Amino acid sequence: MTPDFAALRRLFPILSRKTYLNSGSYAALADPVEAAFHAYLACRQQHGAAWDQWVMKNEAVRGQMARLLNASADEVAITASASAGINALASSIDFSGPRNTVVISDWEFPTNAQIWYAQERRGARVARAMPDAQGLIGPEAFAPLIDESTAIVAITQVCYLNGARLDVEAVAEMAHARGAKVMVDAYQAVGARHWDMAASKVDFLAGGMLKYLLGTAGIGFLYARTEAMAGLIPTQTGWFAQADIGAMDSTGNHPAPSARRFEAGTPPVPSTYAAEAGLELLLSIGTEAIQPRIEALTGQCMDRLAAMGWPAATPRDDARRGPTVAVPSRDPAGLVAALAARDIVTSWRAGNIRASFHFYNDESDIERFVAALADLKAAYAP
Repeated sequence: MTPDFAALRRLFPILSRKTYLNSGSYAALADPVEAAFHAYLACRQQHGAAWDQWVMKNEAVRGQMARLLNASADEVAITASASAGINALASSIDFSGPRNTVVISDWEFPTNAQIWYAQERRGARVARAMPDAQGLIGPEAFAPLIDESTAIVAITQVCYLNGARLDVEAVAEMAHARGAKVMVDAYQAVGARHWDMAASKVDFLAGGMLKYLLGTAGIGFLYARTEAMAGLIPTQTGWFAQADIGAMDSTGNHPAPSARRFEAGTPPVPSTYAAEAGLELLLSIGTEAIQPRIEALTGQCMDRLAAMGWPAATPRDDARRGPTVAVPSRDPAGLVAALAARDIVTSWRAGNIRASFHFYNDESDIERFVAALADLKAAYAP
């Protein structure tokens, strides 16, 4: 049954006041997520400390992420951020042997580049896939970089700068054929696009809850395929990463047999409340329905932009883009401010403004956005 997107839109009060096209930075706040924050505060007032209940919230989020990704709960670590999960993974890889290369792309968010460059002190060598003459990165860009020296290919699903999407499954197939593992930074799309980890060739998937997963900051996840994490022992660790959290054993490191080994310290309790509520809402809709909804909205937006003579920097092909439409501007910061003055919320990176769509957006948002750009074209177009 097709979700009632008009009814779902009413769960986000900001949409009655603003044209919110900024989910790629922070999702609009849903009523159930706001209520979850209040529930946490009420719990604090009533109990002071309720650690048994709070740990179960963490486990509930783990189970929800597993359902969203079609994975086992034992394959999901709940982390403080995407950075925390990627750092834990990086710390578990031995770069002292012949497989010491990390392959990334030129489209990475700084985190997923900086972490791997930091491993150069541990013997890693970083190779970088670059865009072609059209500014796109296809699987062919990785072919000369992935070989018997490659330990891991760590790439983004959707570029935060231009909204373009990598063919991560094709790259993963290439990497596996050459004995390398694959990690995907899915932060810019997870929740907006459908993932099926049981069918995917990707070994590790990292992200956070504050964008398309509808939650808040301070909480993320790392999916780790059971077979892929065998033998990987993070040196970044903590008591929630241990096999028996309750043992309180300070005499050694005893990592969990599951993906919990990539966790660290005490869970971010307020954030687990928000994440649980956001994921519950997403799961009630289903990413199988959300993905085509967003593809239709972004495609319509791009067609309208092209018709008014201000085409996007994002690929029009559904297979090559995520939920963000990037629009080039000679003054992107000024354009974002000018749109904000009209109650249209966007963001900017490099030479583009970013209009990031979620299921709660609709055609009226596109109309207001495109009409405003038409008015501002003379001052801000490239």
